[in-house]
Amino acid sequence: MHLSKVSLVNYRNFEFAKFVFKPGVNTIIGENGSGKSNLFRAIRLLLDSSIYRAAHELSEGDFFRKKTSWKGHWIVISLEFDDISTDESLQSLFVHHGAIVSGNAVKKATYNLIFRPNSYIRTKLSALPAGDKAGLATLQESMTIDDYEVWFTGRSDVDFTDPARYREIVGDFDAVWFPALDSKLIGSKIPHQLSVAKEVSFTFVKALRDVVSDFNGNRQNPLLNLLTRKSQEIDKTKYETITNTVKTLNLDIEALQDVQDVRGDIRATISETAGDAYAPASLHIRSDLPSEAEKLLQSLKLFVGETDENYAGDISELSLGGANLIYLTLKLLEFKYQKQRETAANFLLVEEPEAHIHTHIQKTLFDNISYSNTQIIYSTHSTQIAEVSNIESVNILARKGVRCESYQPSVSLTHPEIVHLQRYLDATRSSLLFARGVILIEGDAEEFMIPALVKKVIGVSLDELGISLINIRSTGFENIACVFHPSRIRRRCSIVTDLDMAITGTDIFETDSSSVRAYKLKVAGSAESGRTRRARLENFGRDNGGLKDQVQHLM
Repeated sequence: MHLSKVSLVNYRNFEFAKFVFKPGVNTIIGENGSGKSNLFRAIRLLLDSSIYRAAHELSEGDFFRKKTSWKGHWIVISLEFDDISTDESLQSLFVHHGAIVSGNAVKKATYNLIFRPNSYIRTKLSALPAGDKAGLATLQESMTIDDYEVWFTGRSDVDFTDPARYREIVGDFDAVWFPALDSKLIGSKIPHQLSVAKEVSFTFVKALRDVVSDFNGNRQNPLLNLLTRKSQEIDKTKYETITNTVKTLNLDIEALQDVQDVRGDIRATISETAGDAYAPASLHIRSDLPSEAEKLLQSLKLFVGETDENYAGDISELSLGGANLIYLTLKLLEFKYQKQRETAANFLLVEEPEAHIHTHIQKTLFDNISYSNTQIIYSTHSTQIAEVSNIESVNILARKGVRCESYQPSVSLTHPEIVHLQRYLDATRSSLLFARGVILIEGDAEEFMIPALVKKVIGVSLDELGISLINIRSTGFENIACVFHPSRIRRRCSIVTDLDMAITGTDIFETDSSSVRAYKLKVAGSAESGRTRRARLENFGRDNGGLKDQVQHLM
């Protein structure tokens, strides 16, 4: 079983967004603030069993910031799964209310978290006369987040990201029309105790920002999580010899004469200064070494040496990159331990693994982290990771004001087009996947001239404008420009290429020498090549909304 699609409606910075995933390794690409973390949070709400149950109770801040009020609108997080196993327990979860259904097993199913007004509010909305905007405003004024409920459903095949479908299910706030309770389009209710999260193995590796603090805490400490998962239920008999030794050691330390002398001096000083009436009834100096098995595990720390194999220091002594690499390694090992359980599917989400890690290690990690029967989803803004990503398994996020959009760059491309695109997208050219706009150029001269011209004329650099200048080093622009299309990446792309006009007459005369004839033939060939290229690119641009009227020709 693998996650094939995620649909988000009115969730944080997504109004209507759809993400498509493949089995194996997938990549989420996007600039800062484009919603990568929000997407992962949405997936975790449905698949991460370690997340607090209270997290499902969303808040006003989780709604997409509409121009009109959020009140009355729904948040929908919908996951679609494909290749579902024939295991009876999993089939019963997806098929119908946990009941076993005879017949052919389902191969594709959905699991939805719906945050909506409760039945009382929905009844009030449906009772409003069509067009009664004043009545709607009054009802919204009285509405609070406490009037909302969480609803888990399955067995729905509706496209929640279709605005027309959304109005059909939720209502039309402009026309003031709301349906009666309850649309069958949202699917059948799934009790929370039958959560899909309990049937899968799921590990989330958060962005590597301050891992040293995580090592020092208990809840986020990856080493403690590993030890706990490895030992599962702690067998106290295995630790009995160790705990007894620790207890004896604590008593021996307390019995030291120097310790007892200091204890006596403290008691005497208190009596002298405050009097016996106010002195504490008892006072001891004891060792605080933990003797319980659980606390002994919590006291363990990892010591690592980066440059000298004879020295191992605390995690805080490592470089940022070294600490992050150790943290990432432990989280992957945690996933391996969890994956050993018999589960319906295995999911590993890794958020921005490139932080403070050398570029070669980034690419090596991406190439090598591959587990059988496991779907891996990375988020990144590293061109090195983008270079080694399969373009068919890439989702791109883009900011459009307060709204974020999702793009799949290979949709509807033929296999040869995908092969050419993948070959061209090296670490330099893959920056076009992150850019707000792209200029494709033919060669080195334009690469030197255009940035300088833009800076001179406009006063800002291409980087400040969010525009990537991509040197194709050929005239095969279509191999890359094909991704800029209304059904793929909805961004503007300009192509700047030589027109190669003839700079001299090309008519051949009887008096022309052989060298002059050869030169004229070469010039004529270049001019014909320029005319052909111009016609080809203009036709290509007319069929591509992202390139329309954007092909420029230079002499």
